[in-house]
Amino acid sequence: MIAHRRNILLLVTLAAAATPATGQTVAPAAGAASSGTHGAASIPDFSGIWRHPSLPGFEPPASGPGPVTNRSRRRGPRQPGASDYDKLVGDYANPILQPWAAEVVKKYGEISLRGVTFPNPANQCWPEPVPFIFKHFGMQMLQQPHQITMIYSEDHEVRRVRMNKPHPAQLTPSWYGDSVGHYEGDTLVIDTVGTRTDRPFAMIDLYGTPYTEKLHVVERYRLLDYEAAKEGLERDAKENLIVQEGRDRNYRGKYLQVHFTVEDEGVFTMPWTATITYGPGYGEWLEIVCADNRHEYYNNKDSDVPTADKPDF
Repeated sequence: MIAHRRNILLLVTLAAAATPATGQTVAPAAGAASSGTHGAASIPDFSGIWRHPSLPGFEPPASGPGPVTNRSRRRGPRQPGASDYDKLVGDYANPILQPWAAEVVKKYGEISLRGVTFPNPANQCWPEPVPFIFKHFGMQMLQQPHQITMIYSEDHEVRRVRMNKPHPAQLTPSWYGDSVGHYEGDTLVIDTVGTRTDRPFAMIDLYGTPYTEKLHVVERYRLLDYEAAKEGLERDAKENLIVQEGRDRNYRGKYLQVHFTVEDEGVFTMPWTATITYGPGYGEWLEIVCADNRHEYYNNKDSDVPTADKPDF
């Protein structure tokens, strides 16, 4: 059975619309200056819709320990050597992985090589932990003095970041973990701990890399000029399939880059880093609900979406 992904036809269609047509209504430029919105001129404006163009997602760092990447590579005229999204075979030899975690990644890769799409939180409509959630093309950031709200497209998943507050002493694990933030000059820093592990499809990437209750992710968001962002965009194009969904490839203004560090002493032998480089998003913010289309045409079955024996209200 050929491995496909839910919404892949939608992605191909959207790819054709990467550059706004003449006369198209364009969303306000993300990151544009707004006077008085945040109460302090030194706080950058990250608000708006941002998009990155690639699958499966993470941009490996220019140097140093990086994320699990795909052993399976594309052939042919379009991006030869980039990640083959139809065969997600994680590099289980990556030295960041403890032996038991490497075996988990290897087994998922063997399933993918058989042409079977193994279940993950995205294709089964479950909440996606950080950093798995970065696979979404679109992210909308809403900035308030006390809170940052981040909405991710395709499934409209929502993260809330409390500003200038510590993690609670008695932490209750949650789907996206407990996220607290602060500004360091022109950088928004978000610290996340307490991500639930007692759940189906507990993985932090599309290769099935596991995590434990010790997962700790630190994100650092900055606005960059095109020349500064270009290096990350080039790393992205070398590693990932570029779809260019909802983004102008000729844009030369401000980009938003998140540099994140992941550590989990239950899974990894060392901390590792990666980036995601977003450009301003254009066009309509689509309303898509994953669980409304449960049937997996590639597996001829229904997705294992979250269910309950009785209402929780």
